[in-house]
Amino acid sequence: MEPIGNRSHQMLSLADQVFERLENAILSGTYERNEILTESRLSEQLDVSRSPIRDALKRLNMEHLVEMTPRGAKVIGILPEDIEDIYEIRLRVEGMVVAKAAQNMTDDDIRLLKETLDLQEFYTQKVEPDLIKNMDSRFHQIIYQHCGSTTFMDMLEPLHRKIMKYRRVSISVPARATQSLEEHRAIYEAIAARDAAKAEELTLIHIAHARDSILNRA
Repeated sequence: MEPIGNRSHQMLSLADQVFERLENAILSGTYERNEILTESRLSEQLDVSRSPIRDALKRLNMEHLVEMTPRGAKVIGILPEDIEDIYEIRLRVEGMVVAKAAQNMTDDDIRLLKETLDLQEFYTQKVEPDLIKNMDSRFHQIIYQHCGSTTFMDMLEPLHRKIMKYRRVSISVPARATQSLEEHRAIYEAIAARDAAKAEELTLIHIAHARDSILNRA
Protein backbone atom coordinates (compact mmCIF):
# COMPACT_ATOMS: atom_id res chain seq x y z
CA MET A 1 0.00 0.00 0.00
CA GLU A 2 1.40 3.41 -0.98
CA PRO A 3 2.18 6.02 1.69
CA ILE A 4 -0.50 8.62 2.27
CA GLY A 5 0.02 11.93 0.52
CA ASN A 6 -1.89 15.20 0.67
CA ARG A 7 -2.38 15.72 -3.05
CA SER A 8 -5.98 14.40 -3.19
CA HIS A 9 -7.02 14.70 0.45
CA GLN A 10 -6.17 18.28 1.33
CA MET A 11 -9.55 18.89 2.98
CA LEU A 12 -9.40 15.74 5.13
CA SER A 13 -7.60 15.27 8.42
CA LEU A 14 -4.82 12.72 8.53
CA ALA A 15 -7.02 10.41 10.62
CA ASP A 16 -9.78 10.64 7.99
CA GLN A 17 -7.28 9.87 5.23
CA VAL A 18 -6.05 6.80 7.09
CA PHE A 19 -9.59 5.64 7.75
CA GLU A 20 -10.57 6.01 4.07
CA ARG A 21 -7.52 4.09 2.90
CA LEU A 22 -8.01 1.25 5.35
CA GLU A 23 -11.76 1.04 4.77
CA ASN A 24 -11.23 0.89 1.01
CA ALA A 25 -8.50 -1.74 1.39
CA ILE A 26 -10.82 -3.93 3.47
CA LEU A 27 -13.87 -3.46 1.27
CA SER A 28 -11.92 -4.08 -1.94
CA GLY A 29 -10.34 -7.25 -0.56
CA THR A 30 -6.76 -5.96 -0.35
CA TYR A 31 -6.87 -7.04 3.28
CA GLU A 32 -8.51 -10.44 3.51
CA ARG A 33 -10.88 -11.77 6.14
CA ASN A 34 -9.12 -12.83 9.38
CA GLU A 35 -5.93 -10.99 8.41
CA ILE A 36 -4.35 -9.24 11.42
CA LEU A 37 -3.57 -5.53 11.08
CA THR A 38 -1.14 -4.09 13.61
CA GLU A 39 -0.43 -0.45 14.27
CA SER A 40 3.27 -0.94 13.54
CA ARG A 41 2.62 -2.64 10.21
CA LEU A 42 0.12 0.00 9.09
CA SER A 43 2.33 2.82 10.30
CA GLU A 44 5.13 1.54 8.09
CA GLN A 45 2.88 0.91 5.09
CA LEU A 46 1.20 4.31 5.19
CA ASP A 47 4.19 6.26 6.49
CA VAL A 48 2.21 7.91 9.28
CA SER A 49 2.40 7.85 13.07
CA ARG A 50 0.42 5.34 15.09
CA SER A 51 -2.05 7.87 16.52
CA PRO A 52 -4.21 8.35 13.35
CA ILE A 53 -3.99 4.60 12.69
CA ARG A 54 -5.28 3.88 16.19
CA ASP A 55 -8.19 6.28 15.62
CA ALA A 56 -8.97 4.74 12.23
CA LEU A 57 -8.98 1.21 13.64
CA LYS A 58 -11.39 2.29 16.37
CA ARG A 59 -13.76 3.63 13.69
CA LEU A 60 -13.43 0.46 11.63
CA ASN A 61 -14.22 -1.56 14.74
CA MET A 62 -17.37 0.54 15.30
CA GLU A 63 -18.41 -0.20 11.72
CA HIS A 64 -17.81 -3.94 12.33
CA LEU A 65 -15.20 -4.14 9.57
CA VAL A 66 -12.51 -5.24 12.04
CA GLU A 67 -12.50 -6.87 15.45
CA MET A 68 -9.96 -5.78 18.05
CA THR A 69 -7.89 -8.66 19.47
CA PRO A 70 -4.74 -8.83 21.64
CA ARG A 71 -2.75 -9.48 18.46
CA GLY A 72 -4.18 -6.52 16.56
CA ALA A 73 -7.24 -5.69 14.45
CA LYS A 74 -8.66 -8.82 12.79
CA VAL A 75 -10.32 -8.11 9.46
CA ILE A 76 -13.98 -9.08 9.28
CA GLY A 77 -15.09 -7.28 6.12
CA ILE A 78 -18.49 -7.92 4.58
CA LEU A 79 -20.08 -11.35 5.05
CA PRO A 80 -22.68 -13.06 2.82
CA GLU A 81 -25.38 -12.37 5.42
CA ASP A 82 -24.39 -8.69 5.32
CA ILE A 83 -24.90 -8.73 1.56
CA GLU A 84 -28.41 -10.11 1.98
CA ASP A 85 -29.25 -7.38 4.48
CA ILE A 86 -27.78 -4.65 2.27
CA TYR A 87 -29.83 -5.77 -0.71
CA GLU A 88 -32.95 -6.08 1.41
CA ILE A 89 -32.55 -2.42 2.35
CA ARG A 90 -31.83 -1.41 -1.25
CA LEU A 91 -34.91 -3.27 -2.51
CA ARG A 92 -37.07 -1.44 0.00
CA VAL A 93 -35.58 2.04 -0.49
CA GLU A 94 -33.73 2.52 -3.76
CA GLY A 95 -36.71 2.28 -6.11
CA MET A 96 -38.31 5.18 -4.29
CA VAL A 97 -35.05 7.14 -4.44
CA VAL A 98 -34.75 6.66 -8.21
CA ALA A 99 -38.38 7.75 -8.61
CA LYS A 100 -37.55 10.94 -6.70
CA ALA A 101 -34.50 11.49 -8.90
CA ALA A 102 -36.64 11.18 -12.03
CA GLN A 103 -38.68 14.10 -10.75
CA ASN A 104 -35.80 16.20 -9.38
CA MET A 105 -32.87 15.83 -11.79
CA THR A 106 -32.13 18.75 -14.06
CA ASP A 107 -31.25 18.40 -17.73
CA ASP A 108 -27.58 18.86 -16.81
CA ASP A 109 -27.84 16.10 -14.21
CA ILE A 110 -29.35 13.76 -16.78
CA ARG A 111 -26.57 14.59 -19.26
CA LEU A 112 -24.02 13.70 -16.61
CA LEU A 113 -25.82 10.40 -16.03
CA LYS A 114 -25.70 9.71 -19.78
CA GLU A 115 -21.97 10.45 -19.93
CA THR A 116 -21.39 7.97 -17.12
CA LEU A 117 -23.53 5.38 -18.89
CA ASP A 118 -21.54 5.88 -22.10
CA LEU A 119 -18.30 5.28 -20.20
CA GLN A 120 -19.76 2.17 -18.61
CA GLU A 121 -20.62 0.89 -22.09
CA PHE A 122 -17.09 1.65 -23.33
CA TYR A 123 -15.44 -0.22 -20.46
CA THR A 124 -17.91 -3.10 -20.77
CA GLN A 125 -16.88 -3.53 -24.39
CA LYS A 126 -13.22 -3.39 -23.34
CA VAL A 127 -13.88 -5.89 -20.49
CA GLU A 128 -12.35 -3.70 -17.76
CA PRO A 129 -13.98 -4.89 -14.50
CA ASP A 130 -12.46 -2.23 -12.22
CA LEU A 131 -13.51 0.61 -14.51
CA ILE A 132 -16.95 -0.91 -15.06
CA LYS A 133 -17.34 -1.05 -11.28
CA ASN A 134 -16.29 2.59 -11.00
CA MET A 135 -18.85 3.70 -13.56
CA ASP A 136 -21.51 1.51 -11.96
CA SER A 137 -20.80 3.26 -8.66
CA ARG A 138 -20.85 6.66 -10.33
CA PHE A 139 -24.18 5.95 -12.03
CA HIS A 140 -25.87 5.14 -8.74
CA GLN A 141 -24.06 7.94 -6.91
CA ILE A 142 -25.37 10.57 -9.32
CA ILE A 143 -28.91 9.34 -8.76
CA TYR A 144 -28.48 9.30 -4.97
CA GLN A 145 -27.04 12.81 -4.97
CA HIS A 146 -29.92 14.24 -7.01
CA CYS A 147 -32.88 12.49 -5.42
CA GLY A 148 -33.56 15.54 -3.26
CA SER A 149 -32.87 13.81 0.06
CA THR A 150 -29.54 13.84 1.89
CA THR A 151 -30.98 11.26 4.29
CA PHE A 152 -31.49 8.70 1.53
CA MET A 153 -28.15 9.61 -0.06
CA ASP A 154 -26.29 9.13 3.22
CA MET A 155 -28.02 5.76 3.69
CA LEU A 156 -27.42 4.30 0.25
CA GLU A 157 -23.94 5.51 -0.72
CA PRO A 158 -22.16 3.63 2.11
CA LEU A 159 -24.18 0.47 1.43
CA HIS A 160 -23.23 0.53 -2.24
CA ARG A 161 -19.57 1.08 -1.35
CA LYS A 162 -19.51 -1.77 1.18
CA ILE A 163 -20.11 -4.41 -1.47
CA MET A 164 -17.55 -3.12 -3.98
CA LYS A 165 -15.50 -6.35 -3.93
CA TYR A 166 -18.55 -8.48 -4.65
CA ARG A 167 -19.80 -6.15 -7.35
CA ARG A 168 -16.44 -6.38 -9.09
CA VAL A 169 -16.57 -10.18 -9.00
CA SER A 170 -20.09 -10.12 -10.41
CA ILE A 171 -19.36 -7.79 -13.32
CA SER A 172 -16.18 -9.67 -14.13
CA VAL A 173 -18.59 -12.09 -15.82
CA PRO A 174 -19.18 -10.51 -19.26
CA ALA A 175 -22.81 -11.64 -19.44
CA ARG A 176 -23.64 -9.94 -16.14
CA ALA A 177 -21.68 -6.81 -17.09
CA THR A 178 -23.70 -6.54 -20.30
CA GLN A 179 -26.98 -7.20 -18.51
CA SER A 180 -26.17 -4.56 -15.88
CA LEU A 181 -25.37 -2.04 -18.61
CA GLU A 182 -28.69 -2.72 -20.35
CA GLU A 183 -30.54 -2.34 -17.05
CA HIS A 184 -28.79 0.97 -16.37
CA ARG A 185 -29.67 2.17 -19.85
CA ALA A 186 -33.35 1.37 -19.29
CA ILE A 187 -33.31 3.18 -15.94
CA TYR A 188 -31.63 6.18 -17.56
CA GLU A 189 -34.24 6.33 -20.31
CA ALA A 190 -37.05 6.24 -17.75
CA ILE A 191 -35.42 9.04 -15.76
CA ALA A 192 -34.84 11.11 -18.91
CA ALA A 193 -38.53 10.66 -19.78
CA ARG A 194 -39.46 11.76 -16.23
CA ASP A 195 -41.31 8.47 -15.79
CA ALA A 196 -40.87 7.97 -12.05
CA ALA A 197 -43.00 4.82 -11.82
CA LYS A 198 -41.12 3.11 -14.65
CA ALA A 199 -37.76 4.15 -13.21
CA GLU A 200 -38.72 2.67 -9.86
CA GLU A 201 -39.92 -0.60 -11.42
CA LEU A 202 -36.75 -1.01 -13.49
CA THR A 203 -34.54 -0.23 -10.50
CA LEU A 204 -36.11 -2.99 -8.42
CA ILE A 205 -35.51 -5.47 -11.24
CA HIS A 206 -31.90 -4.31 -11.54
CA ILE A 207 -31.22 -4.62 -7.81
CA ALA A 208 -32.80 -8.09 -7.64
CA HIS A 209 -30.64 -9.29 -10.54
CA ALA A 210 -27.51 -7.77 -8.95
CA ARG A 211 -28.31 -9.44 -5.62
CA ASP A 212 -28.79 -12.83 -7.20
CA SER A 213 -25.60 -12.54 -9.24
CA ILE A 214 -23.53 -11.52 -6.22
CA LEU A 215 -24.96 -14.10 -3.80
CA ASN A 216 -24.28 -16.84 -6.34
CA ARG A 217 -20.59 -15.90 -6.23
CA ALA A 218 -20.18 -14.67 -2.63
